[in-house]
Amino acid sequence: MDRTDLLPIGEVAARGGVSVATVRFYEERGLVESSRTPGNQRRYERHVLRRIAVVRAGQRFGLSLSEIGAALESLPHDRPPTKRDWERLSRRWHDAITERIEALERVRDGLSSCIGCGCLSLRSCPVYNPEDELAAEGAGARRWPAAARGEDGHPA
Repeated sequence: MDRTDLLPIGEVAARGGVSVATVRFYEERGLVESSRTPGNQRRYERHVLRRIAVVRAGQRFGLSLSEIGAALESLPHDRPPTKRDWERLSRRWHDAITERIEALERVRDGLSSCIGCGCLSLRSCPVYNPEDELAAEGAGARRWPAAARGEDGHPA
């Protein structure tokens, strides 16, 4: 690629809607890649802007950076991704996002009742937790779905 077609980190940050520090962080995590000029300045191919957009969208949907990174690994590093590449990536996220949506719906619909937190403060708790028995299952709201507690292998 022609080195004049590469973007400096400040332009990537501005066009990607993130800070320069965030671009560096994403690079440290392997989410984006850069090359270096003879003066050791970072330069990015234009398609890195799409990768940043995917990272930001994934985070908004509740995906961890590890999940996002695993999905981005399926994209080519030597060329801009094609529509087919993006479709493959989105299929990988479909089930995880659906599971989280369903978990959030169950949490939303149960917020006015006991969530198994062990507080014993509700006078009319429908699933009273005597002696905080649910504590044996672990910390946090035990009656929330695992996906809402971050116990599906991914942080909530």
